[in-house]
Amino acid sequence: MDFWPEFLASSSGREFVAGGFGGTAGIISGYPLDTLRILQQSSKTGSASTILRNVVAKEGPSALYRGMGAPLASVTFQNAMVFQIYAVLSRAFSTPSVSASDPPSLKGVALGGICTGAVQSTLLSPVELIKIRLQLQNTGQLTDTQKGPVMIAKNIWKMEGIRGIYRGFGITMLRDAPAHGFYFWTYEYTREILHPGCRKSCQESLNTMLIAGGLAGVVSWVFSYPLDVIKTRLQAQTPSSLKYKGILDCLRKSIKQEGYVVLWRGLGTALARAFVVNGAVFSSYEITLRYLFNN
Repeated sequence: MDFWPEFLASSSGREFVAGGFGGTAGIISGYPLDTLRILQQSSKTGSASTILRNVVAKEGPSALYRGMGAPLASVTFQNAMVFQIYAVLSRAFSTPSVSASDPPSLKGVALGGICTGAVQSTLLSPVELIKIRLQLQNTGQLTDTQKGPVMIAKNIWKMEGIRGIYRGFGITMLRDAPAHGFYFWTYEYTREILHPGCRKSCQESLNTMLIAGGLAGVVSWVFSYPLDVIKTRLQAQTPSSLKYKGILDCLRKSIKQEGYVVLWRGLGTALARAFVVNGAVFSSYEITLRYLFNN
């Protein structure tokens, strides 16, 4: 009965809860743009505006939220773990070592982010696999479809086992490890530039949180986007629609068929979403921490 009060009284407990609120805010604010990004990456033609008009005309605006249940159900725990792990690792990697009241060094921030990205891939990869399968339903790109995330997960397990559940795990880790290093470093650096001293005082304005968080998302996506395109194509495959043997085969065939531009298809949509989502994530995270710390 005393677990939650004691948990919230600890620094790690507050980081966990604040991270969960941040993740939920990010999913809700950016999911329609994420669906649009996935549709662009997996198709050979069509601008964002054309795809958006077609989807809304055929299925209505609700189609843009298809598959949100899977990431929303897990994102609270996932994002909570990410921020908690990052808080611990960023301090562990800081040189010189810092006290509990001091912010981690920027070197510690980058290294902590890289390791955090690698760890979270183990949870994120299956969630994104199911989300992508849901987002591509009714588009003609999947030959075998099931309704709902649970049915899709059961079918993948039945047909392919653990290997199918973790299809795309390698490329997910390659994408997320460096991306999280850029992500957290950009946020900490930008917030300090916009509001000097705020990394220690934690008194930056909402505008600073939104801008720093938005730019962190944009920078991380710019550096990781080609890997994300390959990941989407690999995870969109089913046993009845296998096109690629692996990461390099997917990269080679995609470039051969569609040119190098394929690696950046949907980037504009991804960056718009990244700014909105990560501004919401960090703002919700920081505001929740202030509330929990009564500051």
